[in-house]
Amino acid sequence: MLTYHRKPVCLSLISTDLPVWSVVEAAATLYQKDHERFHLLLSTPPVKNCEAVDNLPCTQNTSQQQGNVQAPSTPRILWLEISPYRVIMTMQGNDQLSYRHYWEQGVYGVTRYWLPGESLQLSQAIRLRNYTRSLTVNGRPLPKHLRVEYELWTGKVQLGSYILSLEVKH
Repeated sequence: MLTYHRKPVCLSLISTDLPVWSVVEAAATLYQKDHERFHLLLSTPPVKNCEAVDNLPCTQNTSQQQGNVQAPSTPRILWLEISPYRVIMTMQGNDQLSYRHYWEQGVYGVTRYWLPGESLQLSQAIRLRNYTRSLTVNGRPLPKHLRVEYELWTGKVQLGSYILSLEVKH
């Protein structure tokens, strides 16, 4: 029962206790695997690396003027596996930061980050834990909204509380 739909989406990540906020609006492909399981794929903008110029803060316009932004050779792909019981989010890119989150309500999931290395060898993953306080998926027959509230941990140190929100526009 593999069917797909092209939909505009808004994906946001907000920290409730740190100055972290990110929003991506893009067209995504929503694949329906079965009655309650979906895969969502979208391309995201590249992570921009830039340098401050003349003691001014680094902005996209400043770095573009100075030629410091390098576009990746392949797009960064964000892939979400969504069900009412768990969500897995994977980001992959060419020689860029990659990560994989696993969320299931009331469970300590594993979060892995892979940083770009200077050599062609595979880099080791940074492993963290996340505790999913709340996971909700709304909408029938296709999901319209996903919300995951979680805490990120390394050992016994909490690295913040976060809200991941996905809105699928129909």
